[in-house]
Amino acid sequence: MQALFVHGMGRSTLSGWPLLWHLKRANLVTRTFGYAVSLEDFAAIRKRLVARIVALAARDAYILIGHSLGGVLIRDAVNLLPAGIHRPRHVFLLGSPHQPARLAQALQGNRLYRAITRDCGQLLGSRPRMALIGAVAVPTTSIAGVGGPRWKASPFRGEPNDGVVALSEVSAKWIVDQVQLSTIHTLLPMSKRAASVILDRLGSTAPPPRDAK
Repeated sequence: MQALFVHGMGRSTLSGWPLLWHLKRANLVTRTFGYAVSLEDFAAIRKRLVARIVALAARDAYILIGHSLGGVLIRDAVNLLPAGIHRPRHVFLLGSPHQPARLAQALQGNRLYRAITRDCGQLLGSRPRMALIGAVAVPTTSIAGVGGPRWKASPFRGEPNDGVVALSEVSAKWIVDQVQLSTIHTLLPMSKRAASVILDRLGSTAPPPRDAK
């Protein structure tokens, strides 16, 4: 089984190393997909990702793991796979929004934010553009962080969140399998518990990490 990890905005392929290390221990073949939002727009990144998934599907069965924007890219790419290409066995979304993220909406007019995140940052705050990225017709698990601030003065107004996205923003009616972890957005791809959830959903017989939380 192959596992392709797609990192979040402003991160790198190295951000998924702790999680992928645990998957390697369970004999999965791990791969990564990288991009830079300051250099490419969403459509260009998605095009490369589609090509990467097509190549992956030609080798063996595979799963896709996306953190934050990486999960948004995965959903759009899977829905654009050519006919006849094997779909992923399972998709895992780590803190990945299904609707406009309120922090991205709040920062849309900020010049520094716009300069750094460019088209992808604008997409994350756009209701029409996010609405165009629909559900994927393969088994999907949402792994949501709920270790963010709960005070009512925060942008999340007491709602469970991971410090970047609220629980409601990573939830959708078509997501019937969601796991909540007491961690923050940045640490989701480093979570041993997230790796354990992935292996559990794959029916792996490998033991979960001993200090999983």
